[in-house]
Amino acid sequence: QVQLVESGGGLVQTGGSLRLSCAASGRTLSSYAVGWFRQAPGKEREFVATGTWSGSATYFADSMKGRFTISKDNAKNTMYLQMNSLKPEDTAVYYCAAGQSFSTDSYTYDYWGQGTQVTVSA
Repeated sequence: QVQLVESGGGLVQTGGSLRLSCAASGRTLSSYAVGWFRQAPGKEREFVATGTWSGSATYFADSMKGRFTISKDNAKNTMYLQMNSLKPEDTAVYYCAAGQSFSTDSYTYDYWGQGTQVTVSA
């Protein structure tokens, strides 16, 4: 019922910035939360950030806090993840997800995008 498409990934240098987009289509509940996760080769999927669609509540993983910001454009039905001060350790495929829970756990999310690659060079 809900489809998510990520975009905005690419190659940047250490210290640079990227803004990832998560565009939603279909039926979207105002109570849904949006989560961001990432996965690097050989590693498990890692929580990045989460925020509510209708409110302003946000939460970030410790390694991202102070560097990443969540925003949204309701008219475009799109969530944004602004990533600043990027490090090589941030290199991964980034996914957005939607679910009914404000959560850091991937299993609580019902809908997932296809992912977008972020590569940070030294």
